[in-house]
Amino acid sequence: MPIAACDAFNARDVESVLATMHPDVVRPNGMEGGQIHGHQGVRDYWTRQWVLIDPHVEPLRFETDAAGRIRVEVHQVVRDRSGTVMADRVVHHVYDLRDGLIRAMEIREPPSRSLER
Repeated sequence: MPIAACDAFNARDVESVLATMHPDVVRPNGMEGGQIHGHQGVRDYWTRQWVLIDPHVEPLRFETDAAGRIRVEVHQVVRDRSGTVMADRVVHHVYDLRDGLIRAMEIREPPSRSLER
């Protein structure tokens, strides 16, 4: 599930990413702070985001935590629209699934054992 979402995100295929998400999804607003709610909120957020920056995420490692959430270690590269790298780091995306769909997502800083680049 998270791999399909990452691949579709990198391809800027909003509808395919939304197909992996629960209609009441909650995810962070990494640019402006706060949270995004629902498919329309995610669609609007990414539409704004992709005009300003060019983010790319590559899953590195998957784990399931004690609560049953899927934690994905992700190499994230963010470029400005001219191609200059603004950020190149490893973060964790933590997914809570409901009915086989992403219900919630968090972005966390990895513990020190992570493969920082």
